[in-house]
Amino acid sequence: MAILKFRIYLEEDDSIYRDIVIKHKQSFYDLHTAILKAYEFDSKHQATFYRSNDNWQYGREISLEKYSDVTYKVAPLLMDETAIGTEIIAPNQHFIYLYDFVKKWTFLVELINISKEENPKVEYPSVSRKEGIGPQQYGIKGLFGPKFADVEEKYDLSEASEGFGNEGEDDAGEDSDIMDSGEDSFNEEY
Repeated sequence: MAILKFRIYLEEDDSIYRDIVIKHKQSFYDLHTAILKAYEFDSKHQATFYRSNDNWQYGREISLEKYSDVTYKVAPLLMDETAIGTEIIAPNQHFIYLYDFVKKWTFLVELINISKEENPKVEYPSVSRKEGIGPQQYGIKGLFGPKFADVEEKYDLSEASEGFGNEGEDDAGEDSDIMDSGEDSFNEEY
């Protein structure tokens, strides 16, 4: 049985990813739940996969269910009825995974390895590698509670966006004038 290894990138930051190994006969629903578990998201929202190409264009849809509020050109395949192996048409197959149609969490899913050796100690699907700190599904306020939001507002950190203020920064011409005039007592002492 073929074991597929997918790398699931966060769309905004490709340095944050999870590698998931899964059997080719398992369904897209199994991959969907593995991605949510790997990124520590709940499973309360709508989700869909799109088969994609090397340019990350949207192709055939593989949806969690047929949603009444979505107009389809072609009826989507359903995750729980579609084996992953049936949608692999290239050795580096790409998929786009959308979760929570309101927040629009977008993940890029890339097939990075195919192996014939199944590890009897691994329960598939499984996360084989985690890189980077994943995003918080509901943001900082949901994680730390309202007290953290109060601290964040009290100490407005947006002013020093790079982590440094502008204290001590002068134009180069002003610095050279100070040194030339002898007003810089620090330089005279040392």
